[in-house]
Amino acid sequence: MFGRRRKRNQEPGEAVEPTADEALDEGADEAEVRRVKLEPAPRPEGPWDVSEVSKPSEGRVDLGGLFVPGVPGMELRVEVAGDAIVAATVVLKDSAVQLQAFAAPKREGIWSEVREEIASGITQQGGVIDETEGPLGWELRAQVPVQLPDGKRGMQVVRFVGVDGPRWFLRGVISGQGAVQPQAAGLLEQIFRDTVVVRGDGPMAPRDPIVLKLPDDAKMVPDGVKKEQAPAGDAAPVSRFAGGLDKLRRGPEISEVR
Repeated sequence: MFGRRRKRNQEPGEAVEPTADEALDEGADEAEVRRVKLEPAPRPEGPWDVSEVSKPSEGRVDLGGLFVPGVPGMELRVEVAGDAIVAATVVLKDSAVQLQAFAAPKREGIWSEVREEIASGITQQGGVIDETEGPLGWELRAQVPVQLPDGKRGMQVVRFVGVDGPRWFLRGVISGQGAVQPQAAGLLEQIFRDTVVVRGDGPMAPRDPIVLKLPDDAKMVPDGVKKEQAPAGDAAPVSRFAGGLDKLRRGPEISEVR
């Protein structure tokens, strides 16, 4: 038989946590076993850590904690929590992807655990969850209860995607046609893959949001202001996809149901 492996700094006689296989043998339920922490998986197609990209600003918008790829016709919105910008949403026609980065443990991925929490919150509110392996890895395809403009209750289809990186975790929420039509999701998925995360070297607690900032030459356009009403001189960063960006806007946050 194999004995349980003691942690490197563990003293003799201290309790030792069971391995996943031992937990099954001892009757632990499957949900507990799935919480066994795993190292982040390889990311051969991104998203990228800033240390892995020689010129992160090339073709991307510098938001401090994230470099977000620019594509023709896109609108970039930012979500604010208090005084901090914590998420960016790329809108393309009738689809959108919200990008939000968080600090994570150095040697442990958190996406599996976060998926469970999101799924539990949505089902508790009467939503429907399907966990499946998609183009970006394991994801949640959810029908989330929402209130329609006429006051009636309805369901909004969204996709929760995520990738664990070195000391960070990037979550994406795909909504609109991109959540229901694969052909509409391809460009949003590529934006997610080509995003660069800047975790920084400072201490951060796991799950703390990585704070973003506006580009130095950008101005905020309040939500609801038409593009043609935007002040002259707003920045239109150049995209490596041969297009520019529409104005930066503050938009409504795509809320995570907990």
